[in-house]
Amino acid sequence: MIRLPGMPMLPGAQFYDTLMHYQGIHMLSDRREPELVEPNGPLVDPKCPPPSTELTLMSPPRVTTKLPPWLAYDKQVLCFNAYFKEPLTEIYHAPYQVRKVKIYFYLEDGTMQVTEPKVENSGIPQGCLVHRQRIPKGPPSEHEFISIFDLNVDTNVQIFDRVYHITGCDIFTRQFLSRAGIAVPVALMEPNDPTTELRKKSAIRQTTRPATSALPKRHAFAQFLEFDRRVLKFQGYWNDRSEFGDVRRLDVCYYLADDTIDIKEKFPRNSGREGTNTFLRRGKLPKEFTGLSLPGQQTAITLLNVLGSNMRDVRYVADPLNTGQKQTVYYTDQDLRIGAVLNVFGRDVVLTSCDQFTQQYYREKYGIQDFTPQPLPECNDERVLNQGKMRRLPPYNGWGSYEDSEGNCITVEPKPPQADFRKLMKYDGCILRFGAKLMSIIRENCERSFVISYFLADDTIQIYEVARRNSGFMGGEFLKRARVELPGQEKFSSNRPEYYRASDFYIGATLSLRDHIFHINSADEFTLLYMEQHANEFPVADIRAIMQKIRDAVRPNYKQFVLRCQPNADLREGTTVSFDTLKSTLLAFLPKEMLRNHEILTVCRYFSSEQMPPPSCDRNHVRAAAQLELKRALWNNVDEIREHLSHINPTCKPYLTEAQVRSTLRGCRLPFSLELVEDILQVLHRNEQGEIEMRDVLSFFNMAADQVPDIAPINIAFELCPKLPFLHKGRLVDFNWFLQYLGLEDEMVRDNR
Repeated sequence: MIRLPGMPMLPGAQFYDTLMHYQGIHMLSDRREPELVEPNGPLVDPKCPPPSTELTLMSPPRVTTKLPPWLAYDKQVLCFNAYFKEPLTEIYHAPYQVRKVKIYFYLEDGTMQVTEPKVENSGIPQGCLVHRQRIPKGPPSEHEFISIFDLNVDTNVQIFDRVYHITGCDIFTRQFLSRAGIAVPVALMEPNDPTTELRKKSAIRQTTRPATSALPKRHAFAQFLEFDRRVLKFQGYWNDRSEFGDVRRLDVCYYLADDTIDIKEKFPRNSGREGTNTFLRRGKLPKEFTGLSLPGQQTAITLLNVLGSNMRDVRYVADPLNTGQKQTVYYTDQDLRIGAVLNVFGRDVVLTSCDQFTQQYYREKYGIQDFTPQPLPECNDERVLNQGKMRRLPPYNGWGSYEDSEGNCITVEPKPPQADFRKLMKYDGCILRFGAKLMSIIRENCERSFVISYFLADDTIQIYEVARRNSGFMGGEFLKRARVELPGQEKFSSNRPEYYRASDFYIGATLSLRDHIFHINSADEFTLLYMEQHANEFPVADIRAIMQKIRDAVRPNYKQFVLRCQPNADLREGTTVSFDTLKSTLLAFLPKEMLRNHEILTVCRYFSSEQMPPPSCDRNHVRAAAQLELKRALWNNVDEIREHLSHINPTCKPYLTEAQVRSTLRGCRLPFSLELVEDILQVLHRNEQGEIEMRDVLSFFNMAADQVPDIAPINIAFELCPKLPFLHKGRLVDFNWFLQYLGLEDEMVRDNR
């Protein structure tokens, strides 16, 4: 400040040195750059000139390179412990409270910050009291700022309207000030807070109350202060056994602060469920749930009488005892344990496990030691339907199908009957075809031939008539594809009718289909193979049951049975009997009711001596077709096949399995159809175990080393390797094999011994 001589001490008669001349530019003096300082030299205020006359150094400073303050004191902060007294006007026994703070002084720019450490449940806003800034001194030095020389232990510092008393500092601050030559006193004891002492005395007074007195009054907010942010967490499930239900995994959280419960659902991956996972919103859970209360049934108060004639002067008398009001009991922590079943508004939630905090809580409070988790129920597609009272439907009236009429009686908006989609996808394209004759008193009808087709996908039947010249019948579709009911059932009934199944069709069966009687006398090769491969569904194709039936019938007269099939008793290797001979012999020992024609055919096909002829595939013809497909696709990468074979055969075995070679051909993306791949696998060289030679696979596709003549384009699926069905199976029966399977000769030898 500059004072002119002779001028009074009046406003406007004093001048401050606020301007400066720096590098030819007039500017404010607060823009003056700070002078350079030594990092380990005498302490200097970055915003003030160094008062060297006021410092008495305890040790001579070292001569080092001078740096700007923001670099010399970078990230160096002095920390002081202080407190201030805040007056209280509402508490009689505590006129003030002591609030402890920390004062930070940043050496790089001379700024300060005051923060108060947060104390849990203090009831006052804490944290940053003064943001980081340069703090001016109190009057009469309000034009100056607080510097490091104003801060020390056992000193008072005024920051704005509060006076802080410094009681101590950290180790770095004490060493820094001592190195700079400032003597730091010993840390002082901070005074006790009267409000804190008052709370402690009241707590001790409540705990030392004699046992004969009444129970201490518990504050409504005490439970929240004691158990805030403490949650008991259980894992559980809800077994939804409805039509499309599932086992729902849940997380049950019990909040000790207010005795509330919330339940979250854990969605498994790819479950198809989306949206919120809230199973139960947080709140108190009642133990008993009898349905939603009616409006006005549950109220906060009970009115005894309402007085007054108009709405303005109305008054009422409330019942302080709440007479007649139902007391609601809620779940508490005592009711929660592993294995407990919670009634969540009608849904049974089972608790299976809990976390570590919950186990420690129950171990300390209730002494429970067993926390063995319980298993979850298995999820399956079977649902236990409610066994309630069966609905009695009206009888069928003949309009539409029975399923349509049933749906019209069950729902107001009928829906079309749902088909068995799994069965439809499994048996799509599987058709059992049988040859049949029509049985009638009219001679011309008995000569008509029919083909009965049974569709396994939906259990429907379709009948076609085989056209015959000069018969007088057109032929074609005789019965449209539909399900056919079994005869002898009441048509107009409330019960669902029974339909024909696949097991009702076999050679020799007589069926009544829509008032027409058919006798089945033949079946195609696919039908016979399907019935033999699914013997558990077709008893007439079960070779074990049939042979057991023959064994029981032939055992008393085994020698006569053998002599009737072979009159000369020639049982050399390769001995065969015809189909008609074996059939007549079996029917002589078993009646037709016990042994059907289809069962005899199954026996003859199983022990047939006629074998399927070897496939007619020429190796050069198949190789030429394969090379033709490779040329069309411009493929010539034998090295890729060799690398793939080396990868799947690291030990370099000379032979590979058929599955490995097939995966190689498909994995290398060769331009071959599935039929051509099977034909190639059929002509490759194999060993005795049926494995394919690896060297032959590489030479088969090597067009550069060995190329076969080109062929004309052909239909690979039908013309390359003709796959004609073998239709003569069962005409000749291997009699020795039949007797060996029958096993009666070995029984007779053991009996004679």
